[in-house]
Amino acid sequence: FSFRKLWAFTGPGFLMSIAYLDPGNIESDLQSGAVAGFKLLWVLLLATVIGLLLQRLAARLGVVTGLHLAEVCNRQYQKVPRIILWLMVELAIIGSDMQEVIGSAIAINLLSMGKIPLWGGVLITIADTFVFLFLDKYGLRKLEAFFGFLITIMAVTFGYEYVTVKPDQEKLLKGLFIPYCQNCGTPQLEQAVGIVGAVIMPHNMYLHSALVKSRQVNRANKREVREANKYFFIESCIALFVSFIINIFVVTVFAEAFFEKTNADVNDVCANASSPHSSLFPNNTETLEVDIYKGGVVLGCYFGPAALYIWAIGILAAGQSSTMTGTYSGQFVMEGFLNLRWSRFARVLLTRSIAITPTLFVAIFQDVEHLTGMNDFLNVLMSLQLPFALIPVLTFTSLPSVMNDFANGLFWRVTGGLLILLICCINMYFVVDYVMSLNHIGLYVGAAVLSVLYLSFVAYLTWLCLIALGASFLACGN
Repeated sequence: FSFRKLWAFTGPGFLMSIAYLDPGNIESDLQSGAVAGFKLLWVLLLATVIGLLLQRLAARLGVVTGLHLAEVCNRQYQKVPRIILWLMVELAIIGSDMQEVIGSAIAINLLSMGKIPLWGGVLITIADTFVFLFLDKYGLRKLEAFFGFLITIMAVTFGYEYVTVKPDQEKLLKGLFIPYCQNCGTPQLEQAVGIVGAVIMPHNMYLHSALVKSRQVNRANKREVREANKYFFIESCIALFVSFIINIFVVTVFAEAFFEKTNADVNDVCANASSPHSSLFPNNTETLEVDIYKGGVVLGCYFGPAALYIWAIGILAAGQSSTMTGTYSGQFVMEGFLNLRWSRFARVLLTRSIAITPTLFVAIFQDVEHLTGMNDFLNVLMSLQLPFALIPVLTFTSLPSVMNDFANGLFWRVTGGLLILLICCINMYFVVDYVMSLNHIGLYVGAAVLSVLYLSFVAYLTWLCLIALGASFLACGN
């Protein structure tokens, strides 16, 4: 083992880990703490470990083949499935982009004390993405250092909230290592499902498999390939540990300060603190419901204005860093599936336009609650796209014709298959629960038709995956 070599391979894992710290994840964390206290920390730990194992497969694919996941999909799948797969991944990237725009706009609104409206925050977020693109001209290592700086900002800001609130350490450790949820009901179960859906991002598999190609590896030398796989895995472990700690900060702050609080409790405190936002919380005995915006407000009411502004800085760092990784994901996916070599500027212009339009309309004509409410729909959208990243990455890393001597062994085939089945089942529960909450017969019929088409395509990908895992009796001819 060499720390010098580890440093040489350090970078791609930290860029990948930013997807575990995007505004959608932060919102899921704070809602988990407010709804279930410390009881779901073990779910967050489990989801992060599962995410690490799946990222390992994506990184190995890139290191061993010299191709990223989208390029391998382009070579291995037929034309029609390939185009459908590309469209599904693009939907996931646009959905993620919308969450990042929402988070950044809310953070700008909080930092300006409401002087910059939400639609203004959305427009600023469009502009600053193009500014960050110029960093790419200064070299990859400098760009990786900048992302490291943004992660540091998140660690410091959310760490400040953690130190200020002083969560109960005994409850923290108990919630982290005892997989049990006493007196939990439907809201807590839905929150647990939401944690898994928010942590594991579909486009992140495509991103990580491409980022590892930035390091020079002699693929004709098995020892070098094995060494690269080792160091990339160690780096991913470190990066996801850092992201996990930051997520822990957010969950435990809201678990300690706001678990089982009512709207009336918060309304009283905000009124006494002369907060201009006290009207957000009706004076009733219903359990407090928080989102990114309300989360910052209640922190400001309970722990002073500094807590609100520091929270907003952390959310802004999360939104801006996730924006750039989403841009890279989109470029790799388009180049891999379609062989289109667009500039990053053109690529950002397209995806940003698609993501900004609905977000801007909601920001102009609705209030902040409708804007944060879009996150629920976007989380469902992301959950639906998960099979289109997880199934291909397991398929191709299990094929000796693709991976040669580095193809998955029996343990990884079985473990990977079970993990993907578990994640897809959990997320389908999340989707069904969301659709049932719509309470409209027309939406039920539309969802039923789309479900048939969706499940048919997932079944097709699963059939090919099972053949790759060794079920050769399912193959028709060659």
